[in-house]
Amino acid sequence: MARQGHPEPTGRAKITPAYNLPCRYVVHTVGPIVEGRLTQRHCDLLAASYRACLAAAAEKGCQSIAFCCISTGVFGFPKREAAEIAVATVEGWKRETASAMQVIFNVFQDEDLAIYQNILTQ
Repeated sequence: MARQGHPEPTGRAKITPAYNLPCRYVVHTVGPIVEGRLTQRHCDLLAASYRACLAAAAEKGCQSIAFCCISTGVFGFPKREAAEIAVATVEGWKRETASAMQVIFNVFQDEDLAIYQNILTQ
């Protein structure tokens, strides 16, 4: 951010080479920060972040993408709501684009795993 002279806008994505990581690219996004009550604007921005990442990966010809739990943890987005938005947004994008991209939800905590398992098995 310092070199470009401005912060990245929320809900967009950039893709860069992965250099020494075991993948071709890294997709970067800024998700919303929730301070106080969750609003529809927060939810819309989170969905936009997921769609922007998927579009960036598709543009580079990626056949798979792995997502962390965007905006949760210290950024304050409630975990259950964030996971519901993530899954619904990915499913909607795949349907709309007829994409066969493999999407992995990479979680850090057992609580997150349980939330995603519950949503994905409904």
